[in-house]
Amino acid sequence: MLKQHLQFKLSQKLSPQQIQLMKLIQLPTQAFEQRLKQELEENPALETGKEESDALGDDFGDDYEEPSDAESINTEDINIDDYLSDDEIPDYRTKANNYSADDDEKSVPYAAGISFNQYLINQLNTVYLSEEEWSIAEFLVGSVDESGYIRRPITDILDDLAFTQNIYTEEETILKVLKIVQELDPPGVGARSLEECLSIQLKRKETTPSIEMAITIIEKSFEQFTKKHYKKLLQKYDISEEGLKDAIAEIEKLNPKPGGSYAGNNKMIEHVVPDFSIRIVEGALELSLNGRNAPELHVSREYNNMLKGYKDSKEKSKSQKDAVMFIKQKLDAAKWFIDAIRQRQQTLFITMNAIMHYQQEYFLTGDERNLRPMILKDIADEIEMDVSTVSRVANSKYVDTPYGTKLIKEYFSESMKNEQGEDVSTKEIKKILETVIADEEKKKPLTDDRLAAILKEKGYPIARRTVAKYREQLSIPVARLRKQI
Repeated sequence: MLKQHLQFKLSQKLSPQQIQLMKLIQLPTQAFEQRLKQELEENPALETGKEESDALGDDFGDDYEEPSDAESINTEDINIDDYLSDDEIPDYRTKANNYSADDDEKSVPYAAGISFNQYLINQLNTVYLSEEEWSIAEFLVGSVDESGYIRRPITDILDDLAFTQNIYTEEETILKVLKIVQELDPPGVGARSLEECLSIQLKRKETTPSIEMAITIIEKSFEQFTKKHYKKLLQKYDISEEGLKDAIAEIEKLNPKPGGSYAGNNKMIEHVVPDFSIRIVEGALELSLNGRNAPELHVSREYNNMLKGYKDSKEKSKSQKDAVMFIKQKLDAAKWFIDAIRQRQQTLFITMNAIMHYQQEYFLTGDERNLRPMILKDIADEIEMDVSTVSRVANSKYVDTPYGTKLIKEYFSESMKNEQGEDVSTKEIKKILETVIADEEKKKPLTDDRLAAILKEKGYPIARRTVAKYREQLSIPVARLRKQI
């Protein structure tokens, strides 16, 4: 049996403009500049720079309409006067209230260079090799990863040479050529393991008793060395603590990733551009938004004149009507983009301003122990915005402070209660944990149980497993691996 009934349902849908605004808010300064450049290239109705006095006015924002598809636009319904005005554009239209003009074009030059593999090939050119040996050496160099290692078994390389290079050879030949590759710079390149890498570097050094002992330890007792079983090493090689300490000092000077030491590595260098700046002026905090986030934009005068010409013409042809439909779409898009940038500036500034005042004590002192527990919802409630908006600002923006440039999300942390029942930031506990470990006696490092007891004495009752979790987050190894002679 069929039934028919009415159902009322409330639902919320984001318009394409709202979605794009969220994406704009998420962009850091450099990515925002690229997005701005793209919009300027795609929309001829949008122009950058200051506009002359007879340009389009500021009244369009109140009458904004969502752009429609060209097929649904009726040129007779377009009120051209909505797009024409003789008012000046006020300076505040596309600027944040803290914007300081900065017309200098900031660009970061990157030095050109050759790749790491090409650097090794260039060195091979100085070595005499037969045609077969050269082909094998070139293949081995091509197998070197960014860290400087060859991490593939010789048997796999032997098969690949046969299948891809049509070179049929023996393992002994490959190992002979590998020794030649391992003589290239930087020292340790072409190694198949960390032990081999360190051994190659030690054998390049001038022979001394410490170097000889270091080579012996690496080649014969590598596992005991990595686990810091120093007593076993002292007994096994019948040496003094001073002798072992000198050998270990030589090993610690070595580079475990020789590929990373190549200065000419043709990698893109990450350049962080702070989105905000916090300064202390006469004992008070002062926040500013990077001026590159506040471009001067206006609608093209040429498009303005096109609409005037259409309005003044008595006979309106089909081509003119098609043109005015195109112009309306571009003008709508330009208006929305200018308005979206203004909203982006306001959202960024309001959010960071709330964070700055929430963490005022930290920003005035720089002491991480003064960081208050703060989650996204705290700031969202403060500025009456959605948590997702705060997350977009915090996850991708940097702030320049008197204590360095940091990612904003680093200031967010969970809370724990101390013995007095007060909420303290987990960052505060991590900082104290880091200080305790830094001050420990390195011959007898503190275990996680002992660290938990010390923190409890300081008024932070946390479990041993929580101490272990915080220690791992701080990239601090277990007590045994922190041991020194």
